[in-house]
Amino acid sequence: MNVLTRGKRRRPFLVNALAGALVGALLLPLAACSSGGQERIDDSGNPAQSTPSGTSAADPVARTKTLSKAAYLHPKGVYFGVATFHAPAWATTAAVTAASERHPRMLEYYQGWNEDFSAADAELSYKQGAVPLLTWEPFAKSRAADQPEYSLKKIASGSFDSYVIRFARQVKAAGQPIALRFAHEMNGDWYPWSEKNSGNSQGDYVKAWRHIHDLFQAVGATEVIWVWSPNALRGARDVPLKPLYPGDGYVDWIGVDGYGFGEETATEVIQPTVDEITKFSHKPILLSETGSSPGPQQPGWTADLFRWIKRTPNVIGFVWFQHSVDEGGQYDYRFDVNPQTKAAFRKGLDSLTLSPWPVTSDAPQ
Repeated sequence: MNVLTRGKRRRPFLVNALAGALVGALLLPLAACSSGGQERIDDSGNPAQSTPSGTSAADPVARTKTLSKAAYLHPKGVYFGVATFHAPAWATTAAVTAASERHPRMLEYYQGWNEDFSAADAELSYKQGAVPLLTWEPFAKSRAADQPEYSLKKIASGSFDSYVIRFARQVKAAGQPIALRFAHEMNGDWYPWSEKNSGNSQGDYVKAWRHIHDLFQAVGATEVIWVWSPNALRGARDVPLKPLYPGDGYVDWIGVDGYGFGEETATEVIQPTVDEITKFSHKPILLSETGSSPGPQQPGWTADLFRWIKRTPNVIGFVWFQHSVDEGGQYDYRFDVNPQTKAAFRKGLDSLTLSPWPVTSDAPQ
């Protein structure tokens, strides 16, 4: 783990679905639908506006209705996303909603290769009015950077095909679009899927990605939104991104993971990476992980993040990494700990046209 670029631990696997459902039953008002995406939630967690005519916050059909993948690819507004330690549990989504006064429309969570696909987690995201963003990490229990047993060569050559095919069939059976972020931050040196680790060689990452993608296509799991997600260049300056890119035919969104570690602005962290990416692709960009370390610069960094999103073409959303140190973060990234940062976050959300929910039936098809 590179201390200049990392600072995250993942949620415990297999959140108790029954417990989530019980908590959710108490928090149903937080999942109220909105046709405009700008509904305000007060600090007690209650909608400040009534539910639009024709929908009901207590109507599970209205809350869980999903459209085709195409409807989510180009949202009419910016996705406000969040990654919490127990995502996609109701309680953590409700806490973010109350703190931000906006309901997240994307929930990011993580799993390794010792688990099958959880249709329940994806459904729970949709029940809360959010697109599920699953970061799928090709390792199991160990977080060591060097794990030859999970080498890219083994993935590309078919050593894990039985697992991947089973996973893909489970995704297909769920019948809902899911954003899948496979083997993220590949340009760093802190994960086993780096081409610098695990006996990997240059070109292996693209081969592994394409192989995984082709297996999903072969079983008919075509509702996946494929998210290719490098780390900001600041943490991996000597690794060019283009040779790691699988190609536009294999990617739907390009994710960027960019954290502030004392910088004054988000722009200086993120913009160089986006400039590099736009030299070889114009796919929609999602800030797939972002946040700022605590300090006097944090409120200004946060305010600048929203200004950057607003002025940068082709950015469809962001995911704030809402983890504390106790939850494994190198820093406490939670936006609501510092009152000034919380105010900057709320003001920033107010400045954006946020994606509505449902995405609307007249979205691009």
